[in-house]
Amino acid sequence: MADEFDVIVIGAGPAGENVVDRAVRGGLTVAVVEERLAGGECSYWACVPSKALLRPVDLAGEVSRVPGLSLGEIDVAAVLARRDEAVSRYDDSGQVRWVESVPAEFVRGRGRLDGPKRVRVTTEGGGERVLTARQAVVLATGSKAALPPTPGLAEADPWTSHEVTAATAIPERLAVLGGGVVACEMAQAMHGLGARQTTVLVRGGGLLGRMEPFAGEMLAESFAEAGIDVRTRTDVARVERPEPGGKVTVHFAEEPPLEADELLVATGRRPATRDLGLGSVGLADGKYVEVDDSLRATGVPEGWLYAVGDVNGRNLLTHMGKYQARICGDVIAARARGDELPAMRDLADGYGAPQVVFTDPQVCAVGRTEAAAREAGFRIRVVDYDMGAVTGAYLMGDGYRGRARAVVDEDRKVLLGVTFAGPGAAELLHAATIAVTAEVPLDRLWHAVPSFPTVSEVWLRLLEAYGL
Repeated sequence: MADEFDVIVIGAGPAGENVVDRAVRGGLTVAVVEERLAGGECSYWACVPSKALLRPVDLAGEVSRVPGLSLGEIDVAAVLARRDEAVSRYDDSGQVRWVESVPAEFVRGRGRLDGPKRVRVTTEGGGERVLTARQAVVLATGSKAALPPTPGLAEADPWTSHEVTAATAIPERLAVLGGGVVACEMAQAMHGLGARQTTVLVRGGGLLGRMEPFAGEMLAESFAEAGIDVRTRTDVARVERPEPGGKVTVHFAEEPPLEADELLVATGRRPATRDLGLGSVGLADGKYVEVDDSLRATGVPEGWLYAVGDVNGRNLLTHMGKYQARICGDVIAARARGDELPAMRDLADGYGAPQVVFTDPQVCAVGRTEAAAREAGFRIRVVDYDMGAVTGAYLMGDGYRGRARAVVDEDRKVLLGVTFAGPGAAELLHAATIAVTAEVPLDRLWHAVPSFPTVSEVWLRLLEAYGL
């Protein structure tokens, strides 16, 4: 079995798989090393299972808004069974076959850097195999949930995104620590599937703190109507769980304690770079790997090491990791051939990254928020519109509530950012992504006519509100 390849990829998640595909397309030989499941966190413990759990809750919300329709209780066992099907019952044989069909070599084991262009793999049986790269090594190991240093928290064995998406039963009482995407999505999913008491504990002043404030406010209203208790500016002092699997008690600095059957911690991520051998190439263990716009690690001589996806810290979204990976594979192949590289500036993993929060209402955004645009020094104008006033929104159901915001660069007359919040709003986002990343002038967008009666007519209303 050959142990020398043009490219070695550590991590077979979505980002790693895309590097493999593009590098092989470029004529290079590739090996990919994976310790757990080919397909990575997204396929088994994040994006895919979380959306499988959320979809019935989202659909129940849609049905409740349409007169003449009714929906009984959600069949939780069926939902969990479909989740298991969506994650291939945690069997990655299909993903492995795909890697081998590219073709690339799949190596099962724990991969670590072992000096320049060398990867030492500890295989499942405890053996070792040393792989050598002729051109490049790519780190695509992703990230892991980070636990804050709250006394007693780690010892309480809390859920993270990994455990909540793989849950085999819905807890009666769920406490959620955090107010970001994972916290909001999983709080609503668990509550909609039967959690009797769901409490979201937010350290800051509201939900979805990195998005436009109105988005978090609308979601908080929806949570309150559903019976989800959102507590902002909470200061968790310590956590207790005397018996493994028993009740969890969350203690606060100034409030009465909260008891729950499970505690979900969704307060951030850390790079999966511990024990990855970064020290053998002069990088700090456990830190994000800093890269340039070609995804090449900046702190390694001779430019053979690359990092894509969460591990480089540029943008912790699956689709942006895949985007980086496509660029990375093409760059490595071009450098191997001695070809000139395309201009690598203004990558979309910064200003043009789209994001969807699959709650009810859905929240989605691309580009800069109003606050971020002002901080960056742009001369801007903000345009808001009530999505519920669009005919297509009314036809989706009674009481449709939504809001759209466009952040306009007044000097260039292009969009810097767009945010939508409302039922089904996610399907509007790609049009906004194109407008923002391509910097389409507003007077050209005016001629992109939305179909009637669709919710996308909000684009016309935004432009009219701007004055076109």
